[in-house]
Amino acid sequence: MADNKTPKKKRKAYKKKRYTFPIILLILLIAARIYLPFWVKDHINKVLADIPGYYGQVDNVTISLYRGAYGVNGMYLNKVDAGTQVPFLNFPKTDISVEWKSLLEGAIVAEIIMDSPEIIYVAEDQATTAQGGDADVDDWTKALTDIVPLEINHFEINNGKIAYVGLMADPNIDLAVEKLNLTADNLRNVVEKERILPSPIKATGVSFGGGNVKLEGKMNLIKEIPDMDLSFSLEEADATALNDLTSYFAGIDFETGTFELFSEVAIADGYLKGYIKPLLRKTTFIGKEDGFLETLWEGFVGFFKFILKNKGNNTFATQVPIEGDLNNVEAGIWPTVGNIFKNGWISAFKGETDDSVEYSDAFQDAKEKAEDPNSSAKEKRKAEREMKREEKKAEKENDTTDGFFKRLFDGAEEESNDDGN
Repeated sequence: MADNKTPKKKRKAYKKKRYTFPIILLILLIAARIYLPFWVKDHINKVLADIPGYYGQVDNVTISLYRGAYGVNGMYLNKVDAGTQVPFLNFPKTDISVEWKSLLEGAIVAEIIMDSPEIIYVAEDQATTAQGGDADVDDWTKALTDIVPLEINHFEINNGKIAYVGLMADPNIDLAVEKLNLTADNLRNVVEKERILPSPIKATGVSFGGGNVKLEGKMNLIKEIPDMDLSFSLEEADATALNDLTSYFAGIDFETGTFELFSEVAIADGYLKGYIKPLLRKTTFIGKEDGFLETLWEGFVGFFKFILKNKGNNTFATQVPIEGDLNNVEAGIWPTVGNIFKNGWISAFKGETDDSVEYSDAFQDAKEKAEDPNSSAKEKRKAEREMKREEKKAEKENDTTDGFFKRLFDGAEEESNDDGN
């Protein structure tokens, strides 16, 4: 009988051991899953603490193993010696996950979706240098790489905000773009790898003064200095929203009118070409509450605005060309002044981008500069391209020199009723 019982006891012991290891492994996996969010949170907080000159933290982290993602909630970052308690970066909710569709292309990359992020640039806070120095590009890059270990291929912002705040003025300067929605795709060039600028970017938002903001273009981020071809527009912003800024820096206040801004920028191999085109429409300066000296100054400025603005559409505008190596970008002063007269006396600038800046131009100029910075052939080709662009713009313009005097006298009656001009 003893011989029959012994094999049974051995089989029971074997069965117990057979289930013991899986149970222990399951318990360890469950414990690791429970602890994982806390470990990720501590890791991110350590990364934020290691950024020179800044401090920050994360409230909590959520993990979604089934879709290869984790959420970072309540993350903020600010200057160590900031005089305000306004976070420089405030990211309430960020989702970081594997982009599964890119796996079909053979790439393991990440996508980031941010809800209601805020970037608040307080001039006085960011102007200071903390003990031990401020963060540089390498510090920010390392921090991002530690938080997002995979290369980012899709980036999305929903209901974001970007603001510039200056405490030097009274009232404070506060210029913001809100309700910002942005998408950028194919940042790591997973598909269509033969394209020079493979990554489309689009953004919309609402600016100070209720203006409409739009950004679109293409980029190539797989370079130490990214290449890009972008166009930007800000339309129908109430000019009075600029008063805190213009009053502090120029001593003028807008009573009525709209402000618009248009720009095109192309960057190739660290060389930039572009322009900035600001427009003021139907603006008046002198308000009833202004003092004598302020009224006198605004009347003086308004007189020159009257002389130099376009009488046909009541617009004061110019176009500022910008060009050069990113370490030494220069704005053309004399072309800017000349464009004021051109808009006022010859041909009014349109409230739109001109399609006059092309990525190929920036690429060609960067190439020619690398070959021979002092080449006369370069200047000749540049002049030829400028001539072609001017011809292209001339074809689009409806206003001509012949109509100048007609617009001048047609606008005389309107000007007589335009307060402040």
